[in-house]
Amino acid sequence: MKIGILGGGQLARMLALSGYSLGLEFIILDPSKEAGATGLGKHLQGQYDDPTLLAKLAEEADVITYEFENVSAEATRFLSQHTQVYPAPNALSIAQDRLQEKNFFHQLNIPTANFATIASLEDLQQAMTHIAYPAILKSRRMGYDGKGQVVLKSSDQLAEAWDAMQGVASIVESFVPFQREISIIAAKRASGEIVFYPVSENIHSQGILRVSECCKNDGLQRQAEDYVVRILTALDYVGIIALELFDVNGKLFANEFAPRVHNSGHWTIEGAETSQFENHLRAITDLPLGSTEAREHTAMVNFIGGLPLTERILGIPHTHIHLYDKAPRKGRKLAHATIRTGDFAQYSQSLQRLKILAESTDDS
Repeated sequence: MKIGILGGGQLARMLALSGYSLGLEFIILDPSKEAGATGLGKHLQGQYDDPTLLAKLAEEADVITYEFENVSAEATRFLSQHTQVYPAPNALSIAQDRLQEKNFFHQLNIPTANFATIASLEDLQQAMTHIAYPAILKSRRMGYDGKGQVVLKSSDQLAEAWDAMQGVASIVESFVPFQREISIIAAKRASGEIVFYPVSENIHSQGILRVSECCKNDGLQRQAEDYVVRILTALDYVGIIALELFDVNGKLFANEFAPRVHNSGHWTIEGAETSQFENHLRAITDLPLGSTEAREHTAMVNFIGGLPLTERILGIPHTHIHLYDKAPRKGRKLAHATIRTGDFAQYSQSLQRLKILAESTDDS
């Protein structure tokens, strides 16, 4: 069976690597000839909305998926007329627009931060009469890893902040006074089976994920599972989904969902019985889903902008490195490392060393 992937970055790379053991082949559409996944399958080089390449992808692939949200929803709708596309285009369309996403959560009775839609400076000024400072102004579309966002601390910033958005449709959200940022990853196959990974506790800096720790037996696991089941059911969803949440005194508020494999689930490669990447492929090909049980104490650390020598990373006990074959660039994810061990003291020590090493080369 041949899997088509829109996007050829590190997520596509890890999907393809996990798919080899399942006997799968891959065809990847990406504009860059240097995209990290292109050596692992046939590469269609061109834009995601190129009708000729989309037609070729639909002709050759048995099932098509995507590795990030900023591909054209129209392109996925076109592809779905010719072959199976998972997750379905409606999930992608909602995830691409923060306003649609927030309204979708509310339709499912999933709480979020207070928010308002913004199309002008006057809208922003009016909204901030009932949304408390601090708040955050975000573009409705095309934002990721902290891009397209401005933190608002006082009314004096509003004009400058709106200028920074360059007139794009936006939303403003109140800050949520959270104790933790967590995420839950689930998989649903076409015939209906659903599995959940343990929630991850996440640490962000400058809008970019730095660390994810697996939280076995977390007290909010059931609440997180309930929210994600509502989303899966409403969207008739197939594949891996990640739901990012704020923990506020034991009550969860939704931040956003990602209709794809997710950075906060990278620990599953070594740390879970079945990785998120393999389970995504099982889900979209309607194979039985694998166990999501966490094996031991496990976590993931990202390397952003710069990368230490591989031997320094692997010199930390119980550590595994995943390089993305990407040139260093400010704010760019270049690799991640995972830790997995049954010895909690050793786990804590190795994780601290890995964090320090990542911070020493961080150029975000």
